Amino acid sequence: MNTVEIHLRALEPEDLLALEKIENDTAYWKYSNQTEPFSRVLLKQFIREQQQDIFQVRQKRFVISNQDKILLGCIDLFDFEPLHRRAGIGLYLLQEYRNKGIGSKALGLLEEYAKNILQLKTLYANIAIENKTSKFLFQSAGFSQSGLKKEWNFYQGEFHDEYLYQKTL
Repeated sequence: MNTVEIHLRALEPEDLLALEKIENDTAYWKYSNQTEPFSRVLLKQFIREQQQDIFQVRQKRFVISNQDKILLGCIDLFDFEPLHRRAGIGLYLLQEYRNKGIGSKALGLLEEYAKNILQLKTLYANIAIENKTSKFLFQSAGFSQSGLKKEWNFYQGEFHDEYLYQKTL
């Protein structure tokens, strides 16, 4: 599986069930500041809106897919700031595709797009202090910890710190 070829593609209507599984995975709501499930109606609308230009909506979600168009996960650009040439990155892989090098490959593809198409200078990621897997992934991809947001997020009955990782392209 380490040799799996991946690419980034647009969300399609056929991705609805997988997107519903991803967005409604309550274990990850604490990282996305989500407090309730998304309905299928809302997710269908979200898929349609992804056809809008990133310069208008300031975000873009890509599906991480293999050659057979199977959805392996999603990677997002958010808080897109064209004037300052920066954006945040969000990454989610389905459980069965984790720890196989797919996240690293997806980050590389997104960086190429951000640098060559959007002409961004900086990408950043907000990573919960306890999320060791994401810290390792982003550090391995050349991101550096540039800040610590103390008691930034509240979940599981207490406040948690969050790291800010950045990469200059």
